[in-house]
Amino acid sequence: MLQNYLPVLIFMLIGVVGGLIAPLLGYILGPRKPNAEKLSPYECGFPPFDDARIPFDVRFYLVAILFIVFDLETAFLVPWAVVFRKLSWFGLGVMGIFLGLLTIGFIYEWKKGGLEWE
Repeated sequence: MLQNYLPVLIFMLIGVVGGLIAPLLGYILGPRKPNAEKLSPYECGFPPFDDARIPFDVRFYLVAILFIVFDLETAFLVPWAVVFRKLSWFGLGVMGIFLGLLTIGFIYEWKKGGLEWE
């Protein structure tokens, strides 16, 4: 009975040892050259401030809207393409409306200047 589980036990031990040795080797052999620039936190392309409640520039929100627009498009286009033949003309029309709404969102962001970064 034990010989049936022995390969599984060996595999688990190799996994645990490998999982412990790899980070340890990285810590031991890794370069250590700290400076103020490397140790400072990175926040959205500008140096961190004292107060975390300062308002962000509107361009960050416009980039987030653009990400959501293209993320939604991808998330809905792939399943739609899989069942396209079953949906027929109704599916084509509904997806046309959906893509039209996303295009309106894209044009809105374009007009607001979300694609131009200074």
